Amino acid sequence: MPKTDLHCHLIGTVRAETFAELARRHRLDLPAAPETIFRDVNSLPPDPKLYENTRIPVPRGRAADEPEVSYSLFQVSGWVVEALRDADDLTRITYEAFEAAHRTSSVRHLEVSFDGVPPHLRALGYLGAVEAYAEGIRLAERDFGMSGRLIAAVDRSTTAEQALARVREVVDNPHEYVAGIGLDNLETVGPPERFADAFRLAGQAGLRRTAHSSEHAPVAVNTVTCLDLLGCDRIDHGYYVLEDDEVVARCRAERVPFVVAFTTSRRSWRPWRRASVAAMVEAGLNVILADDDPGLFPTTLTDEYRIAADDLGLSRTTLRAMSLAGVDACWLPEADKAALRQRFVAEFDALDASGAEPADAPGHHPE
Repeated sequence: MPKTDLHCHLIGTVRAETFAELARRHRLDLPAAPETIFRDVNSLPPDPKLYENTRIPVPRGRAADEPEVSYSLFQVSGWVVEALRDADDLTRITYEAFEAAHRTSSVRHLEVSFDGVPPHLRALGYLGAVEAYAEGIRLAERDFGMSGRLIAAVDRSTTAEQALARVREVVDNPHEYVAGIGLDNLETVGPPERFADAFRLAGQAGLRRTAHSSEHAPVAVNTVTCLDLLGCDRIDHGYYVLEDDEVVARCRAERVPFVVAFTTSRRSWRPWRRASVAAMVEAGLNVILADDDPGLFPTTLTDEYRIAADDLGLSRTTLRAMSLAGVDACWLPEADKAALRQRFVAEFDALDASGAEPADAPGHHPE
């Protein structure tokens, strides 16, 4: 099935073997072998008291596959950033993200979030780093017939002033591949209203906007704030909108895109994620599948579609609609978006006409 991937953190796409190579080359001081660290990524959940009365119960125990020694997503992401030492490294990880999306999941359009300039690459400056990322996209477009865009991530653990400075840097240095901004990091450390000025500036400059919302804080109101105050075009995650029926009804009526992933670094929460997404689909919300941090979890977008098919029982028709909703929610220019949608419809029609089962269709289990 042709797919878009609209919620993907670039650092989270880095392959274990790429990290291992770079870490050893630069002799990073790590607590374990790079391969072991990637294998044992497991973010431990926060204080369970915060989630005592949620409509879908949040697991309290350990997952069966939790390692004895866990490395959080943020720890490992920091080590990956530390291993990036020149512009070619930025181009490489971007190209590899697109290559993996193309080869494992038939992704036709990929949007990746990028953070500030890595510490060892300050000399590049913002535009130098963006151009290095963009070169990886150009190479992928040439080699795989894909399209791609960059999303400048705003770290919600920063102050309002720091966030505004981040967005001003993006606005003052426009680049054809930077389509918008996104609000990242733990929702519990930075309420969305803190970033109103930064997001207002982005909107005035014509940048698109998204935010992680109703993911870590068990409330629906943050999503309302993201839509009304921050002007977000779509929402990343959004599971806790289920806490408020009025918010669900509004989001259903407005066809707000929720870009979700079943797989998370919090292994004990993965069943809760599946139950939450199933409830969102049942409520008629506009759910679009993504893979978030595929290199670190690990997962692929095809894996996420298979979960939707096999665990949630979603039909091929529903999966096709989700895929097309991803085209509608992407941040390509309108003419390019229309062409991409036409391409998707043609590919789906060709699959139907051939009678072939796509690799991620319900009931299809390749040898």
